[in-house]
Amino acid sequence: MTGGRAPRWGAALALPRSRTILIRADADPTATLQHELAHLVLNEVIKSRVPLWFDEGYAVWAAGEWGMLHQLSLNLAVATSATPPLDTLVLALRGGEVQVSAAYPLAASAVLELARRNPSGSIRPLIERLAAGEEFGSAVHATTGLTLERFDETWQQMVRRRFSLFTWLIAGGAWFVFGALLVVGMRLRRRADRPRRLALDEGWELPE
Repeated sequence: MTGGRAPRWGAALALPRSRTILIRADADPTATLQHELAHLVLNEVIKSRVPLWFDEGYAVWAAGEWGMLHQLSLNLAVATSATPPLDTLVLALRGGEVQVSAAYPLAASAVLELARRNPSGSIRPLIERLAAGEEFGSAVHATTGLTLERFDETWQQMVRRRFSLFTWLIAGGAWFVFGALLVVGMRLRRRADRPRRLALDEGWELPE
């Protein structure tokens, strides 16, 4: 149905023209359906073209997927690499599974930043302008006071400032580190104690 364009690791796919949603049988149907429905609704409402990062970021936000795990993955992605510009983010969203897992929360953070930059604190004014057929860059400028290029720069600065290794540790990443160190410590302790445990078996004579 997709002509081979759907990645094998994808959980679902929305086809706006035919208003069809395909979901893998082993995927989480509720969360996945909400995400794909957001794509169809957005495509139904807006009249102008929007970049892929906005489309995917809006679906993540609308489906309520912006939770602790997304923020942790975003923190880790920012801490381990540079924040990509929005054009590069689009390429990452079309990349492999590892690239996409970091690109989705980044796209959602860009959509949330669009809402935060508006005096109303909502994405609604931008959606209304897009629904009226206004070009995306013009609608962003009208609702945030920033050109698309300037918004790209300020968004990158916000991501680097808010999502870092330190905030990742505070938000819960420290428990992942602690758990990993605990597992490694237990394995090392077992390896060190193995000769002593084997020595305890020597000299025992059990009756038949």
